[in-house]
Amino acid sequence: MTTSDHPDLGATLEQSRSGLRDSHRRSLMRQLFLTTGTALVVFACLQISNEHLWVGVGELGASAVLFFGFWRLKTTSCLQQWIYGYLVTLFAFFLLIMLLPEASVSAFVWLLMMPVLAYLLLGKHEGMILSVPFMLAGGVIYYIHLGQVDSAHAMIDLLNMALCGALMLAFIHFYEVRREQAEQRLVDMAQTDALTGLANRSNFQSTLSRTIAECDRSGSGFALVIMDIDHFKIVNDTLGHDAGDFVLRNLGRCLRERLRSSDFVARLGGEEFGLILRDVKPADAFELMDELRQRIAERKLAYGEADIRVTASFGIAQWPDHGRDAETLFRVADRCLYSGKRAGRNRVAGAGQNSRQLEFLAGEAG
Repeated sequence: MTTSDHPDLGATLEQSRSGLRDSHRRSLMRQLFLTTGTALVVFACLQISNEHLWVGVGELGASAVLFFGFWRLKTTSCLQQWIYGYLVTLFAFFLLIMLLPEASVSAFVWLLMMPVLAYLLLGKHEGMILSVPFMLAGGVIYYIHLGQVDSAHAMIDLLNMALCGALMLAFIHFYEVRREQAEQRLVDMAQTDALTGLANRSNFQSTLSRTIAECDRSGSGFALVIMDIDHFKIVNDTLGHDAGDFVLRNLGRCLRERLRSSDFVARLGGEEFGLILRDVKPADAFELMDELRQRIAERKLAYGEADIRVTASFGIAQWPDHGRDAETLFRVADRCLYSGKRAGRNRVAGAGQNSRQLEFLAGEAG
């Protein structure tokens, strides 16, 4: 049995700070830098023509930084820092142009862009933390800009801005919450076996690769176990596939109940399951699996008028004794499993110190 490369969807989702993956955020940021830099050149010329020399020079300097960022963002590993630097500077610039003595009322519409950009690029939590203070500051500036709010017209202007800002923030936040929930459901579906509720093969392979990397850093070990239900085809042939599904669901519950919280279990396909036992020595791994083997053998499953009993065989490989990569561990555990099946099934089998020479650690004939 060999493994293949699969994207770790769980890790990818965790690293994603918004609806965009890092590659998409990088591409969007480059476009924003290019667009903003070009726009600032135009605005700088207009500011200089309006005799706001220091504003125009500042905008030209900012555009130069943005054009540099457009080039730098292609390869930088500090994407998050560039995003924060861009958003904080941009929002501060929005507030600055609102403070100009001759600021146009239309300048205040940029307040409504703050939550859109912040949530899109930073996600729900960080987007809210960054955008809310700037929006409040913009609201205060707008209130000062209106002067005395002593007329119905001025009050309408103030309430329109406040209401639009609050609704924009609320709608963006609600959308982001629902999007995260929908994305999490999709990831759960992509990583879960629909029949048993256990992790599926892709999830197991990703977890195994992550476990190897973690144990390599920490120096701890783990056991990879491949479990296969003995003579499962007989259940399907005599009682039907519904009975087979019933057995698989019950064994899935049994595995979840008996394993430790630090362990990981998945249905690899058909009647085959995979287990990762963290921080366990070879003898302890065998003892745990032999107890599980006995529980499965003693378990009586009532299906209609029939009582179903099944047994299972287990193959164990230990990291790093029997291999340091996922493919080698799978191969060793698989060989142990089928060695146990050839010897009579209902057994737990493992490899010796030399993984090329298989030996039974224990077991009993089924």
